[in-house]
Amino acid sequence: MPRLSLESWIDALQARGRYTFLREEAVRDSGLSAIAVRKALQRAVKSGRLVRPKEYFFVIVPLEYRSAGGPPPSWFVADLMAAMRLPYYVALLSAAAIHGAAPQPPQEFQVMTDRTVRSIRVGRSHICFFASRYLQRAATLQVKTPTGSMRVSSPETTVIDLVRFAKAAGHLDYVAAVIAELAPRLNAGRLLAALKVVSDVPNAQRLGYILDVLRKRRLSKAVHGWVKSRIERPQPLRPGRPVTGAREDRRWRLWINGPVEVEA
Repeated sequence: MPRLSLESWIDALQARGRYTFLREEAVRDSGLSAIAVRKALQRAVKSGRLVRPKEYFFVIVPLEYRSAGGPPPSWFVADLMAAMRLPYYVALLSAAAIHGAAPQPPQEFQVMTDRTVRSIRVGRSHICFFASRYLQRAATLQVKTPTGSMRVSSPETTVIDLVRFAKAAGHLDYVAAVIAELAPRLNAGRLLAALKVVSDVPNAQRLGYILDVLRKRRLSKAVHGWVKSRIERPQPLRPGRPVTGAREDRRWRLWINGPVEVEA
């Protein structure tokens, strides 16, 4: 009975603590034909036993996550990226939340990789991808998950990425609020090392200004020491907005075309 056989194989995976598999594994290890596996997988997806982020990649859905349509992305992101053969780290607001900085729960699970990738919906979860050419050299941490571990940007990489990809956080004021919560975890030396990896002078200017607004002088001093001799011309604090009439912050050489307001 193919359906029972595949269900038993899936149950055995879950009993061993595995929650993901490839289609080719199901064919190879279940003893069923490719056609039988395909049909059985379709039934399992339809019933909610499995969810399929990619045509070839399946996630087992525990009973407690059936109503959500799948377990949290943290349970399977490492396996998903391995299946896609892409380097990655969990980034931006998702990384900030993992580090304890989440003024509001992230609306999407944000992942950095080295190329453009379409977003993926897994049940109620929305996984969004961002591309960085500095991915391989960025400082990251291995963080434990209920099913293993995942790669997460360090607090220092996270704040730099948040300024670089400010639109992904909604707006610069919210980025500043997140940085305020992350600040106790930031190390000036590691922040400087992370800045050197990216070598993004305009966004380093913006980060330094935000740190000054937050009165994190030790951190802003480290940023200023690196950036001051590299600034070529004034930059807008908020890219894409006009600078007509804006005052210039001489320390950071930024046109302040809209103040940064952080809620207390």
